[in-house]
Amino acid sequence: MDKKTLLALGLSFLVFLVWSVLFGPKPTEKSTEKQSIPKKEQSQPVLEGRLLPPPGPKRDFMLETGRNTRDITVETDLYIAKFSGSGPLIKSFKLKKYRSTLEKDSPLKELIHVKNKNGHGFNLGFSGKNIPNINWATYKVNRKEITIRPGGQPKELIYDRVSPEGIEIQTRFIFYPDSYKIDLSVDVNNKSEYQIDDNLSLNIVHLPQKTKKRYGAFEGMALLLENKLKEIKVGKLKDKQFFGQISWVAREEPYFLAAIVDEKSRKSTVKSSILPDDEIKISYITPSLNLRQGQNTTENFTLYLGPMDLYILKALNKKLEKAINFGWFDIIAKPLLVTLRFFNKYLFNYGLSIILLTIIIKILFWPLTHKSYKSMKEMRKLQPMMAKIREKYKGNKQEMQKQLMGLYKTYKINPMGGCLPMIVQIPVFFAFYRILPNSIELRHAPFFLWIKDLSAPDRLFSFPFQIPFMAPPYGIPVLTLIMGASMFLQQKMTPTTGDPAQAKMMMLLPIVFTFLFINFPSGLVLYWLVNNILSIAQQYRINKQVG
Repeated sequence: MDKKTLLALGLSFLVFLVWSVLFGPKPTEKSTEKQSIPKKEQSQPVLEGRLLPPPGPKRDFMLETGRNTRDITVETDLYIAKFSGSGPLIKSFKLKKYRSTLEKDSPLKELIHVKNKNGHGFNLGFSGKNIPNINWATYKVNRKEITIRPGGQPKELIYDRVSPEGIEIQTRFIFYPDSYKIDLSVDVNNKSEYQIDDNLSLNIVHLPQKTKKRYGAFEGMALLLENKLKEIKVGKLKDKQFFGQISWVAREEPYFLAAIVDEKSRKSTVKSSILPDDEIKISYITPSLNLRQGQNTTENFTLYLGPMDLYILKALNKKLEKAINFGWFDIIAKPLLVTLRFFNKYLFNYGLSIILLTIIIKILFWPLTHKSYKSMKEMRKLQPMMAKIREKYKGNKQEMQKQLMGLYKTYKINPMGGCLPMIVQIPVFFAFYRILPNSIELRHAPFFLWIKDLSAPDRLFSFPFQIPFMAPPYGIPVLTLIMGASMFLQQKMTPTTGDPAQAKMMMLLPIVFTFLFINFPSGLVLYWLVNNILSIAQQYRINKQVG
């Protein structure tokens, strides 16, 4: 591969990289979005039983509690949760193994937070279609607090109530040791003289983060609709509606998930909206209950409030692992992540694991890369003859190409021999690019010295002023500068065509890449640096052999 081809590939890679950073693959929102519920679903068959007079103004699905009572604390080895004593409302949910930032005094990571007394957090309620008072009954709760030790037994929190019409409703939460899973069941026993056509709604309300999002990270709503993952970013959640076979819906943020799983996996509705105080509301709405007098039903769900850990989510067997989406490079990224986890079990450092994995990848492609570099070196020797052919046949491009191909054949050189190694490296690079801001294993994972978080840009020192092209925090990107220097050295060792213009362009690439990598995760910079160092060593060896 001559220098011109190498330059074209390098620029193509750069364009692809910039395009992915700025735009990236956007989730598709097809025919199911904003689709009205089919008439068959909207108009349920009329069952026997009396109907109450039409209610007044339509009520929101938010829980309307009775009187205020003391909060109920639920603590396990993994989380501390606060439930309202007035009804089935989760007011706070903090993860004990994760903190908000790297600071030692940083608060625990909070997945659910009610910011004021009228906040909603996670709650459930009924639509009140024909039973206006169904959400107004006073609750009885079976416990004042719950503590579950590691290896202990599951415990229940039960809310009981009877509506003024005589409808018995029991909401049961089951908590487990060593698990982020919470089982939820809602029993409705219609002892009234009326027919219940209400829908049950489970709601997650959250105020999105105001901090700048990292490259490749996602925050918004995710759902598994007809066994296909749909992701809608925070900025596009206003008045969205989906209908169909929904397995689960979740509020997703970088590294964490708050999900509602319907055990029946049936045709239901998911809605999202923006509340007046900029909170995001995500609602999972069941089909109409359709309960006549004397009938009862039980609605079963699983809640997951925890890290987006591939192993934990797979173990639940609820298809929640599909929420971990590495985009186009998923087929490469997940095996890389599994390998990193395996190495970390023995190295106890994800930075060392990245280095080891980079070395193994380089060894796997060593023969291919060796052949490529050797071909480039041999091509350099043919430059004088190629220049003569171009000069001789400059008026006849077809004959020029024929003569050049004959020259390659005579010396047994493949002019495109250097392309394949670079093409192979691009998917690996982008797989790492997707892993680092989306894998809980690498969140706040330290390396050495000043690199305290491999998922964040590397910064030595912290400056109180802004630096052009740099996202906060502001400091010296030492690892990135070393990476740029390694690219510069690699370019100096690469055979050139003798074209001054092309040589200048190739020397600019390390500068461009250095600026581009300034805000990338330090783990990605580490991978690229180690790969460059190994490439330099390989190029040096080939230069010694070929001469």
